[in-house]
Amino acid sequence: MRRPASLPYQIAGSLLCSLAAIVCSASCTASAAETPASNAEVHRSSVFVAGQQGYHTYRIPSLLVTPRGTLLAFCEGRRSGRGDAGNIDLLVKRSTDLGQTWSPQQVIWDDGLNTCGNPCPVVDRSTGTIWLLLTHNLGSDSESAIRHRTSQGTRTVWVASSTDDGLTWSAPREITRQTKSPDWNWYATGPGVGIQVEHGPHAGRLVIPCDYSTLVTEPGKDKPRDVLGSHVIWSDDHGQTWTRGDVLQPGMNECQVVELARSPGELCLNMRSYRKQGCRARAFSRDGGQTWSAIEDVPTLVEPVCQASIVRLSWPGKDSPGRLLFSNPANSKSRVRMTVRQSLDDGKTWSEGRVLHAGPAAYSCLAVLPDGRIACLYEQGRKSAYEQIVCDTFPADRLGD
Repeated sequence: MRRPASLPYQIAGSLLCSLAAIVCSASCTASAAETPASNAEVHRSSVFVAGQQGYHTYRIPSLLVTPRGTLLAFCEGRRSGRGDAGNIDLLVKRSTDLGQTWSPQQVIWDDGLNTCGNPCPVVDRSTGTIWLLLTHNLGSDSESAIRHRTSQGTRTVWVASSTDDGLTWSAPREITRQTKSPDWNWYATGPGVGIQVEHGPHAGRLVIPCDYSTLVTEPGKDKPRDVLGSHVIWSDDHGQTWTRGDVLQPGMNECQVVELARSPGELCLNMRSYRKQGCRARAFSRDGGQTWSAIEDVPTLVEPVCQASIVRLSWPGKDSPGRLLFSNPANSKSRVRMTVRQSLDDGKTWSEGRVLHAGPAAYSCLAVLPDGRIACLYEQGRKSAYEQIVCDTFPADRLGD
């Protein structure tokens, strides 16, 4: 398997870029998109805009709040086109004022003409380290070729880290053997964010949601079938080593994980589904992601087969229920209508939610800000969902009952 050509990549260049980000962060602001009148209390900033900074398209948003309260907005910078293959770099911008302004973008991983992407970060609260899970493949290999084993290489899994609030990043380290079965072809970390388990026997565990594809030849069939599945990987030693859990298949794809309140340490994996198109699917784990319950469809969470985000806003208190948040393009057929919903019963029911953008919209990532407000980083536009990646921040109320 060919390894990335530039992995001892330009450390000096990265440091210079990081210093530029520090110097300019106070004065560099994103071009603000107009806030709809119906969402007058929403603050919107355009974080990554297609065609700017040498990139044709920006895709696959990921948003993380660091222990110091800094917002890190990750994405893929696609140089030559909108597609998932080719020359793609992994980028980040920082905000130290809760999403009001953003630093210049920093390149975390650029491997020439190859594909570096699928950001999925997680914070280790005990050490303060930010771990960033990533994937890589040759830029000349398409997803279809990798999935059907006609490619030159395959999809590999990597991890980078930051110990200075996202200002600088380590060189990515490959963890494919720990996380990917040899008979798997395509692989994706996230996209979105991981979590650190807070309760139960696996408290402290870092959990990253992932998906994969494999070819299965059924009895009596000559042509193998492409099977999709979801799973998680985790680390119990502060990001040094990673382990993969059991899989959920067929028809499961990009996913996000959240810790529930009904049982200490119980996890819910919320998945993009090809099993029953038009809605999400989910499964539950009480052993930290090793095994999962049967897959359930979630008809309330309609979507056109797309990525989504789910995070915990708050834990149950003496006089208040815990709250989960969910965002996706809430339409069963088209990637439009970016909506944020809430659940007061660990995801059994969901509110009608708040529409952030009624037009074209696709991937998203939610975060809870230190002041209690909500941030949603998502793809949107007027004619296409991939014109820009914006960050909306808004109060946690008015999400529906």
